[in-house]
Amino acid sequence: MRFQQFTSPLMAKGLEDTAFYVFNRLVSLNEVGGNPGRFGISVDDFHAAMSGRARSFPHTMNATATHDTKRGEDLRARINVLSEMPGEWQKQIELWHKLNKSLKRTVQDEEVPSRNREYFLYQTLVGAWPFTESQRVGFVERMQHYMLKAAREAKTHTFWLDNNPEYEEALLDFTEKLLTAAPEFIESFTAFQKRVAHYGIFNSLAQTVIKLTAPGVPDLYQGTEVWDLSLVDPDNRRPVDYQQRRQLLEGLRAASASNVAALLDELLAARRDGRIKLFVIYRTLQARRDDRELFEQGDYLPLVVTGEHAAHVIAFARRQSERLALTIAPRLLVSLVGEDALPLGEVWRDTAVELPADAPRAWRNVFTDESLNATKRIAVADALRRVPVALLVSE
Repeated sequence: MRFQQFTSPLMAKGLEDTAFYVFNRLVSLNEVGGNPGRFGISVDDFHAAMSGRARSFPHTMNATATHDTKRGEDLRARINVLSEMPGEWQKQIELWHKLNKSLKRTVQDEEVPSRNREYFLYQTLVGAWPFTESQRVGFVERMQHYMLKAAREAKTHTFWLDNNPEYEEALLDFTEKLLTAAPEFIESFTAFQKRVAHYGIFNSLAQTVIKLTAPGVPDLYQGTEVWDLSLVDPDNRRPVDYQQRRQLLEGLRAASASNVAALLDELLAARRDGRIKLFVIYRTLQARRDDRELFEQGDYLPLVVTGEHAAHVIAFARRQSERLALTIAPRLLVSLVGEDALPLGEVWRDTAVELPADAPRAWRNVFTDESLNATKRIAVADALRRVPVALLVSE
C-alpha cells in the first residue's frame, strides 16, 4: 500500500506532466491514461476489447474528455488525421520550419524554440485552430499561455519552480510573431489546416456515436456537446455558454419534428458550427433512453464489413433478446473522399455490413427517421445516405 501511494504521482509528474510534453511524435496520443507508443489498434482488436468490456465491465464510463484531458476530444480527432497523410505532413513541416526560422531568437547558444518544441506547436495549431474568424479573438494569448505551460511541464529549458525568463520570453515572442507577423506561413498553414479540419469533423462524429453506443455508460464533459477544441487546464475550464447550447438543442428539436431531411441538409452545410454533433448526441441519447436495457445490458456483436471500401468502415451491433441496434461509422477518410466531399451515399459503392443470421428485416435510422429493409446485409450507401454516421434500431 505504501508503494501504491507513490505510483500515481510518479505517473502523473513523470510521464503525463513531463514526458508527454517532450515526446511529440503525434501529440493526440499523449493523453491521460494513454500510451503514445500505441499508435492505434486494428478493428479486430477494438471488437475484442469491446466484447470483453460487455462481459466484464458493462457499466464502465465511456469518456472522451474530462477536466484533466491534455487536449479536447475534437482537437485530438483532428490531429489523428495527420496519421493518414504522413508524407504531406512532413513536407508542410519542412516548409514551415524554413519560413519561420527568422522568427527565432538564440538563448544560451540554442535556437528558441527547438525543432522539437516547434513541431509540438504546429500540431497544436492544426488541432486548436478555430473554425471561424470570430472564434479567433484571444487565440494568440491562449496559444502563448499554453506554450508557456507546455515548456514548463517539459522541464527541458524552464520549470515551474525555476523559471528561465529569457527562454520563456523568446518562446512567447516566437508564438506571437508566428500568428501575427508571418503572412507566408499563415497562408500555407490555413490551406492545409482547412483540409485536416474537414476530415476531423467525420472523425469526431464517428468517435461520438461509438462512445454513445459501445458497452459502457457515456459521459459528456461540460461544453463538449458542440466542437471541443480546447487545450489542457485552464483552457478546458473556461465558462461554458449553456444558454447557447439550450437554444441550439431547442432549435434542433423543433426543426427535426417538422422536416428532419431539410434539417440534416442544413446541418451538413453548416457543420462547422457544431450543431451536427449536438444532433447526433441528442438523437443517440433518445435511442438509449427508449431502449435502456439494450444499451446497458445488451451483448456486443462485431459485424463484418465487405466490399470495395470495407477498410473504411467500423460496424457493430448491440443485442438484448430480440432487440438490436447497429452502429456504422466511417474511418480513414483521407484516401476515400476529397477535401470538399462528404462520405455519403454512392461514395461507398458496394460496401455492406453483414447482419447476424437471426437479424430482423425492418430497421429505422435514428438520425434520419428513414426505414430500411434488409435480410443478409445493409448497404453502407443506404445507411450513410444523409448523415456520415448511422445508428439503426430494429423495428
